[in-house]
Amino acid sequence: MIPGSFEYHTPSSISDAVALLQQYGEEAKILSGGHSLVPMMKLRIAEPEHIVDINGIAGLDYIKEEGGVLKIGALVRESDLEHSDLIASKFPIIADAAKLIADPLVRNRATVAGNLAHGDPANDHPAVMLALGAEVVLTGGSGERVVPISEFFVDLLETALKPDEILTEVRIPMPPANSGGAYFKIERRVGDFAIIAVAAQVTLDASGNCASAGIGLTNSGPTPIKVTAAEAYLAGKALDDATLSEAGNLAEAASDPTSDTRAPAEYKKAMVKQMTIRALRRAAERAKGGN
Repeated sequence: MIPGSFEYHTPSSISDAVALLQQYGEEAKILSGGHSLVPMMKLRIAEPEHIVDINGIAGLDYIKEEGGVLKIGALVRESDLEHSDLIASKFPIIADAAKLIADPLVRNRATVAGNLAHGDPANDHPAVMLALGAEVVLTGGSGERVVPISEFFVDLLETALKPDEILTEVRIPMPPANSGGAYFKIERRVGDFAIIAVAAQVTLDASGNCASAGIGLTNSGPTPIKVTAAEAYLAGKALDDATLSEAGNLAEAASDPTSDTRAPAEYKKAMVKQMTIRALRRAAERAKGGN
């Protein structure tokens, strides 16, 4: 199908973009990568009267470490994450997720900020950011505000973004020594949305036990899910088979998937457990310096 008619705007600064959002309110949508918005427009699920294209705004395509925090700008593409040495060395969990998104053509345009701002529980980055304890910077008419990612996803396709706000930056604390993460995804075919997926990040203490853990679930409920019960359970424990199995049980209990054309809910819940075990095991291997 062909999208409905709209007016196209190309602001040269974030302040100009925000001013357009303030002027047109909910009739306006931000365009960065466009791989969520444009398909919805073609299906007439979304019919914005104004498109605010931020791709011409300079200085939003950075990946940098600053003050012990990884900062990712609003126009960083998935392919940038794939090929970043900083991401590969410090955040392999992010590289895992980026490489599993669609195909190279999509990854050359799609942005991590847009992936989060869309609020789709089937998108890959929300669970990863929950596991990493990220924050997002939202810029609007009242200035900037920083929102923990755990408070950002409100409901299906609904986030904490106000109508005049833009997600301008993602912030992630740099992991301490002996940390590792992993993202495991089940999909019907390469590049598809996840049937389910699990993100896990762990830090080990001097004795090799779990000092802290973060676990996020993709496509396992109406919003991305942070498995706080499993995270608390793992603290201070050796990551042996019994412990990982119980963490998987807790993740399965926290999940609330629905049956669809990809799989029945019962299968999805069972796979949440198995993918949690696999993701935690790989994360622990990476924390120990393994491959």
